[in-house]
Amino acid sequence: MIRVSMVAASLCCLAAAPVHAQQANMTFFITSTPIGNGGNLGGLAGADNQCQTLAQAAGAGAKTWRAYLSTQAADGKPAVNARDRIGKGPWTNAKGTVVAKDVADLHGANALTKQSALNEKGEIVNGRGDQPNRHDILTGSQPDGTAFAPGDDKTCKNWTSSTQGSAVVGHSDRIGLRDDEPSKSWNSSHGSRGPDGGCSQADLHSTGGDGLLYCFASN
Repeated sequence: MIRVSMVAASLCCLAAAPVHAQQANMTFFITSTPIGNGGNLGGLAGADNQCQTLAQAAGAGAKTWRAYLSTQAADGKPAVNARDRIGKGPWTNAKGTVVAKDVADLHGANALTKQSALNEKGEIVNGRGDQPNRHDILTGSQPDGTAFAPGDDKTCKNWTSSTQGSAVVGHSDRIGLRDDEPSKSWNSSHGSRGPDGGCSQADLHSTGGDGLLYCFASN
């Protein structure tokens, strides 16, 4: 009986090994869980930490992970472009599928779909038609991955507000209310809004989000 159990355990480990190996080679994912404080991510550092922590748990923590987020120029600090934070690519998901070859490809004809924009566990993220819909991914970015001009808040006060403000989101499933480019945009679809001011966790839920992030290995 002991010998049979040992054989079964060995087969189990062998079956699991390829999945773990793929996740170790992963260079892109959507966060499976939010920080949970709406648009207040603790700034870029807090968002990066969330990416790094989830990657570590998935066996891909040896890489340096960055959240795909832009910030607007404010308080004497320059804007930060999401496209400049994420390295050069290529980027692959937890199943080994290449979603973009480089920065130009990512912001052009990339391979991001509901089936390929997976979380760090290799799971599909709920989209339009699923309950709950979680396809609104925080980016604060224009379609080309650059920051918005200062003025109207597009980043929940540079990722420090969970009350007033707004954050531009993309649709991870590339589906929206209309058949237009913003609805199909993975990184720049619409701004958050809601009764709490636009940046609370409840506000993000109200338009089909959960405060999730795109994470990219920058090295």
